[in-house]
Amino acid sequence: MGNEDRFIDIEIKLAHQEDMVESLNQLVYEQQKRINKLEAMCGALAQRIRDNSDGGANPVNDKPPHY
Repeated sequence: MGNEDRFIDIEIKLAHQEDMVESLNQLVYEQQKRINKLEAMCGALAQRIRDNSDGGANPVNDKPPHY
């Protein structure tokens, strides 16, 4: 195998690796967006629970009317 063939082979491998890195980078970006959204949802739910627990009656622990 000549030097030129080896360089072409290396260039092809490099191009594939660049594509893979770009794909992985996009995936990490999308996952971070999802994580941020889930963290915001968890924060909102935690705040809602805190707000509800300060109000006295907790509908989760109340007995249903038929008791």
